[in-house]
Amino acid sequence: MFDIALLVVTLLTAAVNIAIAAADLAGASFVLANSSEVGVPRAWLPRLATLKLAGAVGLLLGLFYDSLRPLGVAAACGLVLLYLGALAFHLRARVFYNLAFPGFYFATAVASLALTVSS
Repeated sequence: MFDIALLVVTLLTAAVNIAIAAADLAGASFVLANSSEVGVPRAWLPRLATLKLAGAVGLLLGLFYDSLRPLGVAAACGLVLLYLGALAFHLRARVFYNLAFPGFYFATAVASLALTVSS
């Protein structure tokens, strides 16, 4: 039986990472504008999208297969580090007006990590 909080938070984290990875891969105008503003080279976007997708897949595998729970923990750790980097890029570039977006992704990753570890 699933812990409902673990299920909801992990599914949310996976969904938002899949969505933003798709936007990265599609070269959405808001992604290009934001990455340029904070100093992320456009060439990094496919790699960052791959990391986000890998994190989402790892979270889902860890959620649905008990034997892969360590993979879910590793995926959540990776997403936490990814979004710490995003927050650092925003702070370094002094781009504060949209800091809530990487902050939200970071918070979902931290919550997924905490719930996965505690389950």
